[in-house]
Amino acid sequence: MTLEELLNDLPPARVVDLQGTYVPVDMSEDNLEIAELDSASAYEAYIRSLLDGNRAVAAYGGYLEKRNLYTSELFENDGVRRNIHLGVDIWAPAGTAVLAPLEGTVHGFDYNAGPGNYGPTIILKHRLGGHQFYTLYGHLDTESIEELELGDVYKAGDVLGFLGLPTENGGYAPHLHFQIICDLEGNTGDYPGVATEEELGHFRVNCPDPNLLLKL
Repeated sequence: MTLEELLNDLPPARVVDLQGTYVPVDMSEDNLEIAELDSASAYEAYIRSLLDGNRAVAAYGGYLEKRNLYTSELFENDGVRRNIHLGVDIWAPAGTAVLAPLEGTVHGFDYNAGPGNYGPTIILKHRLGGHQFYTLYGHLDTESIEELELGDVYKAGDVLGFLGLPTENGGYAPHLHFQIICDLEGNTGDYPGVATEEELGHFRVNCPDPNLLLKL
C-alpha cells in the first residue's frame, strides 16, 4: 500500500489537545475578510470571532492554499514568491498542548528565528507499513525544545510541546503548522512549509495532505 493509503486507513489522529468542534478557515488570497489584516493580533481576533461564532475550539485548513500572508524576504526565491502552503494549520490559543499523532522519534528540532519563520520546530520520524516518513510541528513555544533530545520517543497522544506566542512563533497568531514529509532532503530541524507554483509538482508529492491522517 502507498503511504497515503495507509494514513487514510488509520483512525482520526489528534495533534492538539482540544476536544470539541473544529471549524474550517479560509486563509487564502480569495478571502477578502482578511485582506486588510496586518498584525498577529488582528488575525488572532479574526480567528477568535470565527471560533466564538461557531462555538468551536479550533480552526483548521490551508493545505495547498495560495496565500498573501507571506510578505517577508524569507519567502522570496530568486524574485519568485513562495505562497502555496504545504501543511495544515490548526489555529488555537497559545499554550495549547501539541500531541504526537503517531508513535515516532525526534529526528530534529531547531529555533527557526525571524519574521515569518517557524520559530521553535520539531520533526518526528515515523515508520508505517514499510514506509519511513516525517511530521513537522512549527510555531511552538521555546520551552517545547529546551530539553528535547534527538532520538526521544513519543507514543501517539503524548504531549510534544505547546503553541507559542507571536513573539516566539515567527510573528503569527498562535497556531500549529503540521506537515507530513516523505523525504526531508537533507534537512533536520527545518523544511519548507510554503512553495512557489513552479515547485508545487514536487512538493505536493513529497508532502501528502495531512488531513489523510487528521480527518478533520
